[in-house]
Amino acid sequence: MTFFDYFQLGTVAIIVGVIATKAIYLRIVSGINPIVIGRGQGAWRIVEMAALGSLILWITEVVLHALHSRYDIDPQPLAFTLLNTGVAKIAGLVLVGAGLIVFIFAFLAFGNSWRIGIDRQTPGGLVTGGIFGVTRNPIYVAFNLLSIGVFLLNSTTFFLIFGLLAAVAIHFQIRREEEFLSRQYGESFEAYRRRTPRYLIW
Repeated sequence: MTFFDYFQLGTVAIIVGVIATKAIYLRIVSGINPIVIGRGQGAWRIVEMAALGSLILWITEVVLHALHSRYDIDPQPLAFTLLNTGVAKIAGLVLVGAGLIVFIFAFLAFGNSWRIGIDRQTPGGLVTGGIFGVTRNPIYVAFNLLSIGVFLLNSTTFFLIFGLLAAVAIHFQIRREEEFLSRQYGESFEAYRRRTPRYLIW
């Protein structure tokens, strides 16, 4: 195993640890179940569950690839040779590191409002401070950085396809959440939307 492998394993451990700790904390302290995925209506319920399954598959593949497991979905022989270079790996390292930092700052700013999915029953307050003053969707920005960075670190077909599909899926999920937030918070959210980019510059 190389430094890049250990870095990916460490990143996954931190992300899973932060999510699990936050979910348990909210459940115990506030009595809120922050994981509301699958509560969508109609086809969205299936889409949400498929997205969660895809995320779990991606995390599993990151771990398997970093461990050089024989159960790896997309083995090294299928790597993109032109991108399987030291420069690409360093760029991937920077992007994954940046994504991890944004992810942590987002969780610190979220407070008790963090949810996985759209919570129509017990929504938290509108969060606009901290890193949310830079981007309205720091966790999604973080995940885009992570997925691109992981692709550059590994340069395999699986991570390329996942990164592209994830970017499209994230955009549509953001649009759904914006509609909900607009209905839930009215002018407060509209004012926030006007002054803060959806990603970083848009």
